[in-house]
Amino acid sequence: MMTELAAFVPTLVSVGLLVAVTVSVLWGFRAQHIRAPGLAILRGAAQLALISVILSGVITSPAFVALALLIMFTVAAVTATRRVVWSWKSFALVSSSMAASIAVTLAIIFVTGAIPFTPRYALAMGGIIIGNAMTIATLAGRRFTESVIDRWDEIEGWLALGASPRQSTRDLARGAVYSALIPSTDQTKTTGLVTLPGAFVGAIFGGISPLEAGRFQILVLASIMAAGSITAVMIIAVLAPVRVRPAPLH
Repeated sequence: MMTELAAFVPTLVSVGLLVAVTVSVLWGFRAQHIRAPGLAILRGAAQLALISVILSGVITSPAFVALALLIMFTVAAVTATRRVVWSWKSFALVSSSMAASIAVTLAIIFVTGAIPFTPRYALAMGGIIIGNAMTIATLAGRRFTESVIDRWDEIEGWLALGASPRQSTRDLARGAVYSALIPSTDQTKTTGLVTLPGAFVGAIFGGISPLEAGRFQILVLASIMAAGSITAVMIIAVLAPVRVRPAPLH
């Protein structure tokens, strides 16, 4: 037991130094909310430690895996909603968009037999897709809201000329969807050239052949793009008909 704990000492030291570097760089630049990234790392580490202990005993249980995915999804939907604007209406929009995208993506993966439908794979794929859908929901909502605020005079001009609320923000809506997908698109098209994704490296470390790990990774990347596209389009399609200037984002 002591040997296992001692093995974590270098990791703890490394993480501590990385947190210090993060906060120091942001403090030196006088950036806003300089402690947020560091606190996020510490919170993530604590949560990963807890979930690792829990999952080590329940990863083969369909009921517990389903519960874990439900908790992940709820936290992701709440987080994405708060990043845009918190209200129960917004939460319903974000959660329903994410749920639809995740359900469609996982159904395709498991129904086609690309990956066996087991608790272990359901947890792995579900967690990855939920996390990325959350990020894309946040990016899409914030990008569209910021664009509407910045170009409100132009939108009012279109409305005054008789355009419908949806027509007046059509270009902004399409641009928001595109912008929200840029990180995932770049990650996908540069995989193997610029980065080796975590799922790919982790699969190899787990003893899977590079060819099999590559097959798994391309499924992950395609799933992220599909789920992200559905999430972004559904959210923006509802947000697009704007009649009142949104409140500034925080």
